Amino acid sequence: MAKILVVEDDRAINGLVCSCLKSEGYETTACYDGEEGLNAFAEGTYSLIISDIMMPKMDGFVFAEEVRARNKQIPILFMTAKDDKPSKLYAYRLGVDDYVVKPFDIDVFVLKVSAILRRMKIEEKKVLTVGNLTMNAEERTVTVDGEELSLTVREFDLLFKFLSYPKKTFTRSALMDEFWDYDSSATSRTVDVYMAKLRDKTSACDGFEIVTVHGLGYKAVLK
Repeated sequence: MAKILVVEDDRAINGLVCSCLKSEGYETTACYDGEEGLNAFAEGTYSLIISDIMMPKMDGFVFAEEVRARNKQIPILFMTAKDDKPSKLYAYRLGVDDYVVKPFDIDVFVLKVSAILRRMKIEEKKVLTVGNLTMNAEERTVTVDGEELSLTVREFDLLFKFLSYPKKTFTRSALMDEFWDYDSSATSRTVDVYMAKLRDKTSACDGFEIVTVHGLGYKAVLK
């Protein structure tokens, strides 16, 4: 069972988030300021941290910075009323994984939490094998029939994502959001170019193919 730390000074919002997450089977710990959250983090083991930014004693930015100094891997999700671009950029530079602006739809929020936890499970997998292709996430290596395949960092991440969710369609916009972040020069055409290169490099793979879903994006189909 995933344990989630919820750090939010508004008790009504904190209670709502914790209640909805518990109804989905998650275990939650509620804290009401950054200092309390940091103490709880130091004393427990969590799969995800959800935090406000504007809080007493220690704001969410300082809290996230302190967490990242101690743990580089645990995902952090900000839920905040701060909707300005500088705050979002600063949050992502601190290593926050996602940023949700209040008010938000609680059902969509819970789905977002589930998606983050799924990604973490995927990232914890060390080796992924599909047909004659093997990907080692820890070593960042790819082999086809035992021969190493040269992929860029982004190509590796894209392929690992597709093969972790076979048959799932990823839209161009979703891929841009996840793999290109705030690169303003990236367009949907950029995604198409990368996918063409990835198809070419994996043409000798016998266990899957990357197909175009017209009008949407791409998906990996297992053979």
